[in-house]
Amino acid sequence: MDTDIAIARSVALRPIAAIAEGLGIPDEAIEPYGRYKAKIALEWLNARKAERNGRLILVTAINPTPAGEGKTTTSIGLADALRHTGRNAVLALREPSLGPCFGTKGGATGGGRAQVAPMEDINLHFTGDFHAITAAHNLLAAMIDNHIHWGNALEIDVRRVVWRRVLDMNDRALRDIVQSIGGVANGYPRESGFDITVASEVMAILCLADGLADMERRLGDIVVAYTRDRRPITARDLKADGAMAVLLAEAIKPNLVQSLEGTPAFLHGGPFANIAHGCNSVIATRAAMSLGDYVVTEAGFGADLGAEKFFDIKCRQAGLAPDAVVIVATARALKMNGGVAKADLGREDVDAVRRGAVNLVRHIENIRQFGVPAVVAINHFHTDSDAEIAAIVEAAAQHGSRAILCRHWAEGGAGAVELADAVAELCDTHGGGFAPIYGDELSLFDKIDTVARRIYRAEHAVAEPSVLAQLKRWEDAGYGHLPVCLAKTQYSFSTDPALLGAPTGHIVPVREVRLAAGAGFVVAICGEIMTMPGLPRVPAAEAIRLNDEGLIEGLF
Repeated sequence: MDTDIAIARSVALRPIAAIAEGLGIPDEAIEPYGRYKAKIALEWLNARKAERNGRLILVTAINPTPAGEGKTTTSIGLADALRHTGRNAVLALREPSLGPCFGTKGGATGGGRAQVAPMEDINLHFTGDFHAITAAHNLLAAMIDNHIHWGNALEIDVRRVVWRRVLDMNDRALRDIVQSIGGVANGYPRESGFDITVASEVMAILCLADGLADMERRLGDIVVAYTRDRRPITARDLKADGAMAVLLAEAIKPNLVQSLEGTPAFLHGGPFANIAHGCNSVIATRAAMSLGDYVVTEAGFGADLGAEKFFDIKCRQAGLAPDAVVIVATARALKMNGGVAKADLGREDVDAVRRGAVNLVRHIENIRQFGVPAVVAINHFHTDSDAEIAAIVEAAAQHGSRAILCRHWAEGGAGAVELADAVAELCDTHGGGFAPIYGDELSLFDKIDTVARRIYRAEHAVAEPSVLAQLKRWEDAGYGHLPVCLAKTQYSFSTDPALLGAPTGHIVPVREVRLAAGAGFVVAICGEIMTMPGLPRVPAAEAIRLNDEGLIEGLF
């Protein structure tokens, strides 16, 4: 069986200028990065905003498992299938992070015949967006320490500096550090640490901003530290916002690439789906909607995290109203939710599929709460039996959704035509009615509790008095209207990663809250959340190398 990188390399890509021309983008609006990548000028896109408003399709999934679900692969396969059936479809996806490429997960450009390309470039340095975000974030960190070193006129309490540094690599050694040791010349020693770049608030800001001016305003709003009397200190107070915006001036322009079948694809941004909202940029989504009749996008992890944040944060801030949702499921993943060990997933077990289907059903029910119709995409594996597929179709039908078997991994767009027709029908007949599940006027904790009860099906959320007091201080400071971003394990509806299926009656403990004032949301840390991953015992990096022809091998 060919590897993903071998399949991608076997396809003759079209020059990116031809992909842009097919969308009606003129040469003067294209900024090429080689033959197959380009950035698109914001000025030209801004002028196009009111010309077309394509249908917006969100691809989400059941809770992720080690068996794999294939959300990005399905997004690409669906867009290819829409174009295969004569519809004008455009992709709007996230960029991959370097860290997972060399760790366990590998790249994030799809798989098999449903990939975006050039996959090596996209999975590695691409157009340098993440490097720019890393630089802007760390410039702010340097300016905080520099300000303290040269007299600390803002009276920053060094014990209350909340802005850490970032690196786009999995490196557990950097999670918690002591910095500025070695003497007076090196500043004031304090505890700090590194997060992975995709967890940076700068990443979230780039993905939620609607342009350069809005991005610079948001950068200035970042709260980086507090004084002894807990007065917030912002990036604007440090006069860092202008320089940060300069570093991001190219990165904010959306990137255009293509699928293996020539479907135009905007890949732009990639915020963490736990600590942030886990979606591609608003700018790229709007660009795609102004150029295509159907836009396929995705959100990170399962629908309890990714879709909820897409609806309650991204759509709320950007004024977007999705027309349809695709929930990706596999027989293998549902068997794991039904209690089958990963080593035994190749054996038929219809009863386990039925037991695990409660996870899928819960996501169907949750999507319906937002007023958006949903269809289920069964991402096919060669070990799936007809009886297992039938059990998934039956479970979805019993709860008002259609489940469709898709073979896009093996067949490309031709393998997802039935899904494309079903999604287009949902879009064309959907009469609106989308709404977030809570209003701006609720208190911050009531928003957290609403998500815990309605999406996670918890008994309720709980928080220590110190956490409630912090939320009240932010409300008093004018942040009470912000949406909330719950950070918890992606593997379960609960905060216990081992509690699979569709648990109810559990408690959601809010351990810590963080203000992302620039991004425009409040983060509630529920359980143990890792913002700097580590490498596995055998990292993927060990198998990645250049061959005798200078071509990359081992990237997947």
